[in-house]
Amino acid sequence: MTAADDINAVVIGATGYVGGEMLRLLAAHPTFSLQAAVSESRAGEPIAALFPHLACTCAGLAFAKPATWTANLDRGSNLALFSAAPHGASASVVAEALEAAAKRNLTAHVVDCSADFRYPDAASYQAVYGNTHRAPQLLGEFACAVPEHATRIDSMHVGHPGCFATAVLLAAVPLVDAALVAGPLFVTAVTGSTGSGKTAQAGTHHPERHANLYAYKALAHRHAPEIERLVELATGQATNVHFTPHSGPFSRGIYATLQAGLASDTPANAVREAFENYYAESPFVRVVDGAPKLKDVVASNYCHIGIAEANGAVVITSAIDNLLKGAAGGAVQWMNRIWSLPETTGLLAPAAPWI
Repeated sequence: MTAADDINAVVIGATGYVGGEMLRLLAAHPTFSLQAAVSESRAGEPIAALFPHLACTCAGLAFAKPATWTANLDRGSNLALFSAAPHGASASVVAEALEAAAKRNLTAHVVDCSADFRYPDAASYQAVYGNTHRAPQLLGEFACAVPEHATRIDSMHVGHPGCFATAVLLAAVPLVDAALVAGPLFVTAVTGSTGSGKTAQAGTHHPERHANLYAYKALAHRHAPEIERLVELATGQATNVHFTPHSGPFSRGIYATLQAGLASDTPANAVREAFENYYAESPFVRVVDGAPKLKDVVASNYCHIGIAEANGAVVITSAIDNLLKGAAGGAVQWMNRIWSLPETTGLLAPAAPWI
């Protein structure tokens, strides 16, 4: 049950890092009222047993089974449905959740943080991920963009871009939109270990990651075609993106560095003016003096952007928290907009620079 002005909120795939951050954000949200944290593997277990830091806000709440969570919701009520389920699995669980919501006559909107709804058709998805899409009938109901690059959407639901893609898009789109670059974009980006998910693997094992830095999937990462598609969608301009990701020795955050050649006769200060104008109405994007620092954005929904140009070249640096601006925070930002709330609702907490 919710108060008259509240909107039911449900998180699917709530046991991972992104799911845990969604639960944390929703606990403090003034309009979205958490009604269920859904998990097949941990159903019945207290949320605080898995996430002790949420004991003060989720006391008495347990993970719900996928088949039972709708029982908590009044028939005909509103539903903000967040999915933090893994790539490849999210599509089917979202489809099942929407079917369950329809049976109770719920008005439901979805924001999905997996890759399953980032492409407009099943063939494009399969070309990048190599898997058959599990809910192709829903693809036409989803839009995909970072909130700052879509002033309005006509779709019922949103597929949130990936965390790397978010950091890079925020750096790339104003450049391309203002026709300030000539040729391809070269991007390197360093991510923290939480970007690999909660399941332990060699790349997140502390002895391997600590005091270490290395590139992986150079020029072959699956976020590159996603970035290219969304740059073109936002600007109308096809752009080649040469992307090399790196694993960094920290737990959260993404630091992206974009390099490109400037278009001929680009006036002095044109790049900075383009960014400041483009993001003038974007409360979560700040163009800073000098280079941004991860510690100034970690644990927040903000993106800090730095600009340097010389000798016909430009460098844009972009810093975000991968779990928030790159996933859970961006998802709440989108859901705020879908329900016609101020997009900053529940997201204005500053960074935690000394963690």
